[in-house]
Parts: sequence; structure tokens; C-alpha cells
Amino acid sequence: MTEPKKDVIRTTDAESIRTARTLLRASRHGAMAVIEPGTGAPSASRVGVASDTDGTPLILISGLSAHTGALMADRRCSLLLGEPGKGDPLAHARMTVACESKRLERGSDDWARAERRYLNHNSKAKLYVGLGDFAFFRLNVTGASLNGGFGKAYRLGRDELLTAGDMVAFAAAEQSALDHMNRDHADAVARLAAHFGGATAGGWTMTGLDADGIDLADGDRMLRIFFAEPLAAPGDAHKRLVEMAKQARLALDNAARPRPA
Repeated sequence: MTEPKKDVIRTTDAESIRTARTLLRASRHGAMAVIEPGTGAPSASRVGVASDTDGTPLILISGLSAHTGALMADRRCSLLLGEPGKGDPLAHARMTVACESKRLERGSDDWARAERRYLNHNSKAKLYVGLGDFAFFRLNVTGASLNGGFGKAYRLGRDELLTAGDMVAFAAAEQSALDHMNRDHADAVARLAAHFGGATAGGWTMTGLDADGIDLADGDRMLRIFFAEPLAAPGDAHKRLVEMAKQARLALDNAARPRPA
């Protein structure tokens, strides 16, 4: 008698959702697979990646590239996110996101938001973002397959991957909050990176703010820090960040105090 096949897919839990959302927010590049027009064959290429306010992947690609033509012919695509890290690359978390692409209209509010967030995340793209043949695409998520390491396979739906809330309202308030934190509270940003992100010292800046958390960068290093509870409104961000900064300062000061002999 044949034994029933074991289901290798684990039940989605809070940890897997947080891992998936971290990959969406912290990744700066990924491998995008498209369907070649005419042949129907799969084709993969590396692309730069950022995230929209709700976590939807954003890409900026040239109209001269083969994958742009493929997306215009068939919106379906997938995006592989995740860094190999040290040691066995298969031991590190990665995720394949199933998407339907949407080309954004230059000059639209969606384009302006995508450009701002993309350049905050990938500053080197300033070299070519203004070129006429480049365009932003939103890769609207339909689901994902997450591999968190050996024996940690999950399937996630759109609602488990993306951030709820009023995306337009959070986007409208975001840049002023980022500018304020980076200009006036760089020391607090560094403490947030150290305490909540376990990061070593560096020139950390805040590059993203949404209902779920904040994104920080220091050169090639990226951090995603989640709030203990999602924000109900953009106006709650200031109070939450003040509370977190105080918590981080207290914890770091306590850790730095010499212990009695």
C-alpha cells in the first residue's frame, strides 16, 4: 500500500509573514521571470527592486530591454527575492512572488510616488530615472512561495504579503517624516538600527515609513524594522517613533554601563 504523500507546505504563521514582508521591503534587486512573446518560453533577468507604500514591488526598466516587451505582451511574471548570504545559499530565505505587471503613466501620482520611493531605496537609479525610455512598473502581487530555509516552505496570499491601511495618506506624510528624522534625529535613527535591527554602527538613514514599520539603509546594508502593532493613521508615526527611540536609548545605555565586579 502506497503511503500518502507528505505535505511539505507549512501552515502560515506570524514569523513566515514577517519574513516574507521583510524580503519585499528590504530587497534592492531580484530575478524577474517573464514569458517570451511568440515562443511562450520563460525568460529570467535581474532587475532593481523597491516597494510601494503597501509593499507591492516596483521595478524601473528600459523600453529597450527584452523583458519590457514581454511584460507589455503578457502581464504575468514572477519575482525571486532573497540574498544567498554566507555558506550554503539554499539555507537562506528566498521567495518567489507571482505578479501581474502594470506600467505606470509618466506624470501620474502613481509614477511620482513610485519614483520617490524607488530613489529613496535605490539612490544610484538617479543616473537613469529621467531617461525617456525608462518606465516604472508595479508588480501587483497575487501570491507567493516562501522558502525560509531547509524544511520551511510556505504559500502566502496577497493579504498576508501586503500592508493594509490608507496607502495614499501614508504616502503623503512619508517624505516629510523621513526628512525630519534624517535631518534632525540621526542619532535616534542609529539607535533604532542598533537596538531593533541588531546593526553595527554606521551612517544609517531612514528610507521608508509605512503602517507596518520603517526601512533603514547604510550603503549596501538594508534593515526592515516592524512596529509592535501597525499604525492606524499616519499621524501616529511620530508618537510611535519617539517611544521606540526612547526604548532603544534606554536599552543601549543600560548595555553600555559597566557591570559590578
